[in-house]
Amino acid sequence: MHFMRLIRGLHNLTRFRLEFAAGSVVTIGNFDGVHLGHQCVLDKVMTQARKQGLPSVVMVFEPFPIEFFSPENAPVRLMNLREKVRALAEYGVDYLLCVSFNQAFAQLSAADFVSNVLQQGLNVRQLVIGDDFRFGHQRQGDFEFLLNWGQASGCEVQAMPTMKIDGHRVSSTRVREVLAAPDLVEAQRLMGQAFRFEGRVIHGQKLGRTIGFPTLNLNPKRLQMPVSGVFAVTVKGLSDKPWPGVANIGVRPTVQGQRPSIEVHLFDWQKMVYGAHVEVRLEAFIRPEMKFSGLPALQSQIAQDAEQARQLLTDSNHSILRSEHDRL
Repeated sequence: MHFMRLIRGLHNLTRFRLEFAAGSVVTIGNFDGVHLGHQCVLDKVMTQARKQGLPSVVMVFEPFPIEFFSPENAPVRLMNLREKVRALAEYGVDYLLCVSFNQAFAQLSAADFVSNVLQQGLNVRQLVIGDDFRFGHQRQGDFEFLLNWGQASGCEVQAMPTMKIDGHRVSSTRVREVLAAPDLVEAQRLMGQAFRFEGRVIHGQKLGRTIGFPTLNLNPKRLQMPVSGVFAVTVKGLSDKPWPGVANIGVRPTVQGQRPSIEVHLFDWQKMVYGAHVEVRLEAFIRPEMKFSGLPALQSQIAQDAEQARQLLTDSNHSILRSEHDRL
């Protein structure tokens, strides 16, 4: 994998003065999902950076501005920060600047943002941005503002029009909609790859093993998942090849509000893997979440789900298990 430097917080920018001495090519956004629209922007940034022999920089915010200002209206994330870091590194970005979106940053005027962050911090020579981008205190900065600043400071500011597929905008919002359905085929079309998420294997209630279906309980490091239901999956990180299984993803957080419930039953798997960090890729949707009258009903349904998942994975084995997983 390409080595990408992660810069946590604006206060750390001073340590990278030398790296940005000749300038940089920058884009700014949430990049949630790193979908095909985002990939278009990244292609543009990296092409320009290579052409000019400058580093490519992606600036993201943590939390998202909407999560800071209006958490109750914030959309469910397609990726947690760790997943986004990995996706951008895989894509070949040189630097990821993760800005803490806090009260102080929210108060920063548009003029101070371009002067302190873009000019002094990153020495931006080229800025690639969505034409609907707004920034600065009370969103006073817009594309027009950046264009004028660019002309005055010798920075080329380029707008990236929104990408469309079949007349529909490719956006994180659209990806969330199709995953909520869930339409995994359309999600893959918009993202350029199947939806996947990462998590650490943790101790669960140990209920699965008592009914003959031991499961890996995962902590996905997020409060909500963009999908729910039962899925045929492949899991990376436990073996030299993706391992087939069936996963139950609960969309609602647990009673303590700490994390969604995610359980994966791996086919023909014996080993204990507590603490392992795995990647789960959704291959096919089987059914929505259900409530059961008791353990026998649950047991019988899991047996059916597992059988269906095995069948689905076997039927498409050539396309699933040998395709992009092996390429990554």
